[in-house]
Amino acid sequence: MGLVDSETRSYRTGSSEVVLDLTDDCQGFVAGRGDGLLNVFVPHATAGIAVIETGAGSDDDLLAALADLLPADDRWRHRHGSRGHGRSHVMPAIVPPHATLPVVGGRLALGTWQSVCLVDLNIDNADREVRLSFLAG
Repeated sequence: MGLVDSETRSYRTGSSEVVLDLTDDCQGFVAGRGDGLLNVFVPHATAGIAVIETGAGSDDDLLAALADLLPADDRWRHRHGSRGHGRSHVMPAIVPPHATLPVVGGRLALGTWQSVCLVDLNIDNADREVRLSFLAG
């Protein structure tokens, strides 16, 4: 049975929708730990974790797709904060608040273009916590 090591990190996402790359922080957390699993979890009702390519437009494409699927208008029953805030509460059903990733030899076993990202549509809350948990193999 493996042991779990866990810590919470704080991020400031600002006042606009964002796909924030956490890959370097995740890699730093697992470095030298051997084989196991990394769980990345955001304990917020309005944010998610995505494994996606960044820097080539895919992160902006994700935000555009979410805007198409979840428009920032007044259709949402959950109403407080900025216009369309209710969409942020639906988003974790599409971009879940967690991801579990393999770690091999103390390195994330991601594909060549994959990054671990925090997805935050909630412009009313600029401060986010992300829990990183390593389960040793």
